[in-house]
Amino acid sequence: MCAELVAELGRRGLTLGTCESLTGGGLAAALTSVPGASRVFRGGLVTYASDLKSSLVGVDATLVAREGVINEATARQMADGASRALGVDVALSCTGVAGPDPQDGQPPGVVWAGLRMPDGRVLTERLDLTGDRATIRQSTVFACLRLAREWVCS
Repeated sequence: MCAELVAELGRRGLTLGTCESLTGGGLAAALTSVPGASRVFRGGLVTYASDLKSSLVGVDATLVAREGVINEATARQMADGASRALGVDVALSCTGVAGPDPQDGQPPGVVWAGLRMPDGRVLTERLDLTGDRATIRQSTVFACLRLAREWVCS
């Protein structure tokens, strides 16, 4: 899936970046495992701590204080912020709970993915994943890549 995504981004002359939380860099690692990824992948931000989402990518601190970071608005703002910070055409984001404990009132497996497209629109998708911590993290990476591939390769 990554190879197809990277190839199509290259064909379209688009660049890609990431802003990850619960995956801890797994999304960037998956993308950079593809030979030639450097033609399209500019970099990634790992905003694992909630405050970094605000200070590094501009997620509204009031939102974080009021609602936490496991929500659609945070995923949207992470994708927008990554696009600006990294200077990319397409940005993927993910925020959620891998477990074992709940966070921000959300149980493990609740994840929000975001995809900022070149025209500025941001698509979001809520994922309700099951499994242990490692499975939820891996499933999040897969879902983010699927979301990007569906848009880029369609």
